[in-house]
Amino acid sequence: MKRDVAYDHRAQQGGLPVLVHYEDGGTSESLLVLTPDQLEWCSYQIGRILELRDKARKGRL
Repeated sequence: MKRDVAYDHRAQQGGLPVLVHYEDGGTSESLLVLTPDQLEWCSYQIGRILELRDKARKGRL
C-alpha cells in the first residue's frame, strides 16, 4: 500500500500499512505492527531481497 509508515515512541512500535491477499482472491487492509528488533530484522531481510533481485538482474544481462 502506498501509505506512509508511523512510529509510536511511547509504545516503541512501528506500523506499516499492508494489503493482505487471501487465497479466495479477496483482500483487506491491515497494519503490521513491529517492535524495534522486528523492524531491524525486516530491514535486513528486505535488503537481502533487493540484493537477490540485483544479482538476478545482472545474470540476465
